[in-house]
Amino acid sequence: MSAETQQVELIGDEVVGNLVRAALLAALTGAFAYVTFPNPASPTSVTLQVLGVFMAGLLLGPVWGGVSMTLYLAAGAVGVPVFAGGSAGFGELVGTTAGFLWSYPIAAVGIGAIAYGGFGIDADLDAPVWRLVAALTAGTAVIYALGAVGLIVIGKLSVKAAIVGGTLTFLPAEAVKAAVAVGVVRADELSAT
Repeated sequence: MSAETQQVELIGDEVVGNLVRAALLAALTGAFAYVTFPNPASPTSVTLQVLGVFMAGLLLGPVWGGVSMTLYLAAGAVGVPVFAGGSAGFGELVGTTAGFLWSYPIAAVGIGAIAYGGFGIDADLDAPVWRLVAALTAGTAVIYALGAVGLIVIGKLSVKAAIVGGTLTFLPAEAVKAAVAVGVVRADELSAT
């Protein structure tokens, strides 16, 4: 009598690999929250969190980019100090900057969908640079639109103050972050020249 055993694969290797990459991008976004630069046009400093959102959408695609930023929000909500300035807790997700934070998964999904040309999972990102820039521009628009709404509704800022002080003064920094994200994604092409 022989006993046959079968190996049961509960979760595929691809899913595990994508989940690990999503967690790494979430952690990187949390680390980016500690990197701040003064903004001469605003009392609020610039952080590199949005670079993490850009990278999640471009490197992981729409599905796993969104998962990554959802993991980031979940980690911060349960007390891991991954939000701007090392803050954490559910209060941050309902505070003045909540609109920005909640926009991250949506922006990552949008960036990935535009860059990859849909919601399919494709390992290779071969989009032209103009499409990457369009994806990051759309992602920035989502982040700033939801961020401004949060500043108006929760922070009780005027529409003008929310748009000018809460978004427009940060556009030059976002342009630099977008250039860095495109450079990272296209590093293999740049090193070949």
